[in-house]
Amino acid sequence: MSLPFYQRSHQHYDLSYRNKDLHTTMSHYQQEKKRSAVYTHGSTAYSSRSSAAHRQESEALRQASAASYQQQASKAYSLGTSSSQHYQGSEVSRKTASSYDYGYSHGQVHISGIRDSEEERIKEAAAYIAQRTLLESEEAIMASKQSTASKQSTASKQSIASKQSTASKQSTASKQSTASKQATSTFQQEETFERKSRNISIREKAEELSLRKTLEETQAYHGKLNEDHLLHAPEFIIKPRSHTVWEKENVKLHCSVAGWPEPRLTWYKNQVPINVHANPEKYIIESRYGMHTLEISKCDFEDTAQYRASAMNVQGEVSAYASVVVKRYKGELDDSLLRGGVSMPLSFAVTPYGYASKFEIHFDDKFDVSFGREGETMSLGCRVVITPEIKHVQPEVQWYRNGAPVSPSKWVQPHWSGDRATLTFSHLNKEDEGLYTIRVRMGEYYEQYSAYVFVRDADAEIEGAPAAPLDVVSLDANKDYIIISWKQPAVDGGSPILGYFIDKCEVGTDTWSQCNDTPVKFARFPVTGLIEGRSYIFRVRAVNKTGIGLPSRVSEPVAALDPAEKARLKSRPSAPWTGQIIVTEEEPTEGVIPGPPTDLSVTEATRSYVVLSWKPPGQRGHEGIMYFVEKCDVGTENWQRVNTELPVKSPRFALFDLVEGKSYRFRVRCSNSAGVGEPSESTEVTVVGDKLDIPKAPGKIIPSRNTDTSVVVSWEESKDAKELVGYYIESSVVGSGQWEPCNNNPVKGSRFTCHGLTTGQSYIFRVRAVNAAGLSEYSQDSEAIEVKAAIAVPSPPYDITCLESFRDSMVLGWKQPDKTGGAEITGYYVNYREVVGGVPGKWREANIKAVSDAAYKISELKENTVYQFQVSAMNIAGLGAPSAVSECFKCEEWTIAVPGPPHSLKLSEVRKNSLVLQWKPPVYSGRTPVTGYFVDLKEASAKDDQWRGLNEAAIPNKYLRVQGLKEGISYVFRVRAINQAGVGKPSDLAGPVVAETRPGTKEVVVNVDDDGVISLNFECDQMTPKSEFVWSKDYVPSEDSPRLEVESKGNKTKMVFKDLGPDDLGTYSCDVTDTDGIASSYLIDEEEMKRLLALSQEHKFPTVPTKSELAVEILEKGQVRFWMQAEKLSGNAKVNYIFNEKEIFEGPKYKMHIDRNTGIIEMFMEKLQDEDEGTYTFQIQDGKATGHSTLVLIGDVYKKLQKEAEFQRQEWIRKQGPHFAEYLSWEVTGECNVLLKCKVANIKKETHIVWYKDEREISVDEKHDFKDGICTLLITEFSKKDAGFYEVILKDDRGKDKSRLKLVDEAFQDLMTEVCRKIALSATDLKIQSTAEGIRLYSFVCYYLDDLKVNWSHNGTGIKYTDRVKSGVTGEQIWLQINEPTQNDKGKYVMELFDGKTGHQKSVDLSGQAFDEAFAEFQRLKQAAIAEKNRARVLGGLPDVVTIQEGKALNLTCNVWGDPTPEVSWLKNEKPLTSDDHCSLKFEAGKTAFFTISGVSTADSGKYGLVVKNKYGSETSDFTVSVFIPEEEARKGASEPPKGNQKSK
Repeated sequence: MSLPFYQRSHQHYDLSYRNKDLHTTMSHYQQEKKRSAVYTHGSTAYSSRSSAAHRQESEALRQASAASYQQQASKAYSLGTSSSQHYQGSEVSRKTASSYDYGYSHGQVHISGIRDSEEERIKEAAAYIAQRTLLESEEAIMASKQSTASKQSTASKQSIASKQSTASKQSTASKQSTASKQATSTFQQEETFERKSRNISIREKAEELSLRKTLEETQAYHGKLNEDHLLHAPEFIIKPRSHTVWEKENVKLHCSVAGWPEPRLTWYKNQVPINVHANPEKYIIESRYGMHTLEISKCDFEDTAQYRASAMNVQGEVSAYASVVVKRYKGELDDSLLRGGVSMPLSFAVTPYGYASKFEIHFDDKFDVSFGREGETMSLGCRVVITPEIKHVQPEVQWYRNGAPVSPSKWVQPHWSGDRATLTFSHLNKEDEGLYTIRVRMGEYYEQYSAYVFVRDADAEIEGAPAAPLDVVSLDANKDYIIISWKQPAVDGGSPILGYFIDKCEVGTDTWSQCNDTPVKFARFPVTGLIEGRSYIFRVRAVNKTGIGLPSRVSEPVAALDPAEKARLKSRPSAPWTGQIIVTEEEPTEGVIPGPPTDLSVTEATRSYVVLSWKPPGQRGHEGIMYFVEKCDVGTENWQRVNTELPVKSPRFALFDLVEGKSYRFRVRCSNSAGVGEPSESTEVTVVGDKLDIPKAPGKIIPSRNTDTSVVVSWEESKDAKELVGYYIESSVVGSGQWEPCNNNPVKGSRFTCHGLTTGQSYIFRVRAVNAAGLSEYSQDSEAIEVKAAIAVPSPPYDITCLESFRDSMVLGWKQPDKTGGAEITGYYVNYREVVGGVPGKWREANIKAVSDAAYKISELKENTVYQFQVSAMNIAGLGAPSAVSECFKCEEWTIAVPGPPHSLKLSEVRKNSLVLQWKPPVYSGRTPVTGYFVDLKEASAKDDQWRGLNEAAIPNKYLRVQGLKEGISYVFRVRAINQAGVGKPSDLAGPVVAETRPGTKEVVVNVDDDGVISLNFECDQMTPKSEFVWSKDYVPSEDSPRLEVESKGNKTKMVFKDLGPDDLGTYSCDVTDTDGIASSYLIDEEEMKRLLALSQEHKFPTVPTKSELAVEILEKGQVRFWMQAEKLSGNAKVNYIFNEKEIFEGPKYKMHIDRNTGIIEMFMEKLQDEDEGTYTFQIQDGKATGHSTLVLIGDVYKKLQKEAEFQRQEWIRKQGPHFAEYLSWEVTGECNVLLKCKVANIKKETHIVWYKDEREISVDEKHDFKDGICTLLITEFSKKDAGFYEVILKDDRGKDKSRLKLVDEAFQDLMTEVCRKIALSATDLKIQSTAEGIRLYSFVCYYLDDLKVNWSHNGTGIKYTDRVKSGVTGEQIWLQINEPTQNDKGKYVMELFDGKTGHQKSVDLSGQAFDEAFAEFQRLKQAAIAEKNRARVLGGLPDVVTIQEGKALNLTCNVWGDPTPEVSWLKNEKPLTSDDHCSLKFEAGKTAFFTISGVSTADSGKYGLVVKNKYGSETSDFTVSVFIPEEEARKGASEPPKGNQKSK
């Protein structure tokens, strides 16, 4: 029987192959005895016994096995052989087996009885043969015992000798020679053989049979194991690369390692392991997805070292080296590194030409874009030329497919012959399609070359059947199932693919079995029914209505093993006949029921299956556990066990036969020999069905010319696509109707180059997306494009400048060509020459391979030598003309800390007063990174001292819009970079450029079409056939932006916003290539975005704009008018009038009118009735635009409107006679009086007006003249007594009207508040008045009401009134009296008048001079009051005139007061009068004065006066005494005596 083709490179030791491989097995095994102990990946590194002991015991075992093999070679694989040359007992057999267990097994690495390589298989087979031979010897011994009793003694000696010899070989390595001598001497001794009992013999025989059965099972098990997915040593896919860095810069070393088990990678510095924890800020070590990174932060001189990445697993260890050199700022290399003898690997580029010499790598005879078909062979190759050539040093050659390294396999093999690299495909498959890159590395330098390989489908066996799927891989594998995924083919055979069949084949057989009865449409499927530990390969076939297509390429072999179980067993050795040996120091715990699993979740759910995953329980004892899965319909608690007959062994499970669209919950239980544990927590509700949607079709397919046989197709990626696999592109010759796939392996991204097209033919293209759920619909067909190359060589670069200079090298920069030739510039070539004494030398090539950037470092120059340079640009069409010769530059070291000059300055969008300047950052950034830029300008003819800056603060952008230029003036510009050290050298000049708007200059115009699509449009009339439009956002090309779509046709271009939003804010510019700098830009800020979005919405859904919505109003006679107004209406505008969803028309009830000039739409109703309650709508149709307005009149709203209409009708009737135009109201005058007023209309002379209060007529003095139609009633000094109901009646022969005004309760209070406010506003400023008692502060108001609250405050604090400080109102005066003022009474006094709502304040400052003057006046008045009180005065008693008859006695008495007691004197006719006998004058007790005249005579007549006087003043009281004679009385008549008076002084 022959092995399958995919296993022919491996040897499987089944029974059919044992004889022919036996000798090879033994020789290989004998060589393995010298192998040292191998590192084991796990917690147990070595066994308890030393490696030396293992080697000794292995040697003993080998000798015994060899002797046995030589005597029984003809029966090597027969366990039933009875002949034997050695007599050996069961005890010896067990000891020998034990020796193997703890010798050979511990010395090698075994994981669950699985071997990964032929080498491991050889060792295992050799050990198996040795053990089997020992068993046969034991069996022969037992047969000999039973058959020949007479030979017992001899057999006993032989057995003892053999037993002792074998035992001596089982001893430790340190006692091996002694044991050997002891065995020889023991063999010569005669000892008695001890016969075993019958029970012991039976037990040993049973053990032998059990061991034989285990060996047979293990042998079959190993014969079917997968060789490709088992153990293999580590291998560096990507090695770390050496670096030269500046001080304080960061550096990263990267590498990628493959191997199984997954290698553990350790980083070393000068052979010392790097401890991240000891230097957490210095080193960062990361491992992600197989990529390992060492980052060294802020490098210094101590970091200059050799670094080693060491990858290790159970199969061995491999290392890769890289060196890091930290460079001083002067550019000098630390020579101590070389003198110190630091070992540098080849990758550090140490060559005979010096340290870090430059290698030139060139490719000749390169492979081009290739086309193949499935099943064919293909070879890619090229010749590699490396200069300088170094003998015995070979480059590193690595092939890549789509950026991933290509590893050798049975499908593809790389080869390097010394000067030619080839990659050979023995059997092409669609999986091999892609972009292939060869990268050749020599030291620090590498070059690469790429080309695409297309693989077409093989011819279908059934016409119309679909093509084969591709990329069949295992996503997940465990003991119970393996999930297989694949990619759908590009060709469906002409009818949709109905689904896929999955086939499996056990490794070691050639029998394929179908895994699913019904085709599955989802490109993932869990395969169950596998045998634990066995390996399988898989393939997939697509089916449509025509039939089943060809199968895919088979997958890599996958073992049905649980990864978690494998991880636990990695570090434990195993024997080939027992599977696994577990060494424990305690007996396994029995009787422990496992706990519930944790973290149960649904990891995948489709319409065909659901996958569960969970974590094993923490409590499970030492024995293995299995799982039972249960399901439950949502809404019930009826749990059903899914796997009743076959428990699950791994913590994952796939469930089938679920009802699509139905909801379930799941849980899991653990079980072992002790019982079934508690269930886990149930999952969330899961609905059976595909969770992944088929992607939407891509959009905006745009083809563009590339070469004469290829077209670049770009598209808009599918929106909201999940788990996108890629895209298929198809092409069709215009008019043919036949579509052909451009790729058979899905490509990612939104751009693809379609090769193999016919030159001059026109094609259209379409694209569709694919994910695991299926293929999307086709996109719309692209526009037709003719296949041809439309490119030319570029124009010369210009403005060559030196960006950085070293002792032996210089970095040049230059400006890109003005014209690119219609194709992307692919690189530049630099030439240089020496200038000695002003004489230029010969031109030399600086680079063999084109450089992609507009800057290049030229090495191997001479220090302090002057050079000139020129540059040529190249595109796909060829090499352009060289530039003008540069100025002379001297090669010398730059040591400045500031940055170098920016370069590649570009002027665009030149207008009469503005332009845009762009640049690139400096190559030399100085000691710290560049933080910004300064832009300077000057007039082209101005001197260098007239440069002026355009920005005060550094700008971070690498562009600037320059404003404020003068039209017609020529300008030049320069840019300077700044870092923390300062501002660097200026760049080369940009310009001169004249600020002018050239004739025909067009600007970018924003447009919103009728569908609401927002776009920026630009048109150029000066394009050449090779010109192209290039759109940028913030001057960064935006052609790949998923938010934008660019359409260009002829001399017009349009950039469409797919969904304008905040992310799209910025400046959008359009440059036209191959022209004289034609460009324009448009700024979209937040305000402009809002405007455009509003306009877009308006265009999408046009409406008739309205000035006012539908409204209703009541007209004069109670008519109802419904109306609205549109912005404008055309002559074709129509209006439908809707009431309660029914159209109404003009008639007796409704009058309708449309004024198309003003846009007013009206409907009139004479009266509102109850049935008119409802919803009114005006519907407008004006061409495409529509509009409507609705008014809802129901419930209280309608009742109020109806009541208002009826009121207006009654009002109209009322207004036919005299009536009130304005009803009775009140106002408060400036004099704080209340004026009741009303306005009347339609009156005549006979019209009368009568006022009432509380139904009593008010008498009015004046007759109303109805001047201006106003009637008033004035109420002065309004107070509470004036509250009441006021009414005024207007009447004549035509009728009457009345108006009432309620002035009670709240209405009265409102009026009083206004009155009080007016009174408060009438208050005068506070004045200060001194009195004899103290100081008075006062203010006058019109009049005072008790409703006006008065509050006084002193220095912000309310005043508490006492006998000394009082407040009051006297008439219209409001005052505050401060008696006996003191210094504490100084300050600011505020009087607040509160009208009920608002406080009104008046203030006065009683301090300083004001207080002093007031206080002095108070003192004066006080003293005056005291004087007035205590001065001498006549209190009374003296008459003014005394008439007395002659001869009578006159007695007068008066009271006198004064303090002190006054002095009293008398006057007669203003002359002093003294007391005598005739006139007696007395003053008694200081209070009473007596005036007595005894016997008056005419001589006593006259004017008398009493004068009282003290220190405070005096007073005179006058009286007149008239003496008459009776006889003369009659004669004098009625003469009147004179009146007396009092005078004071």
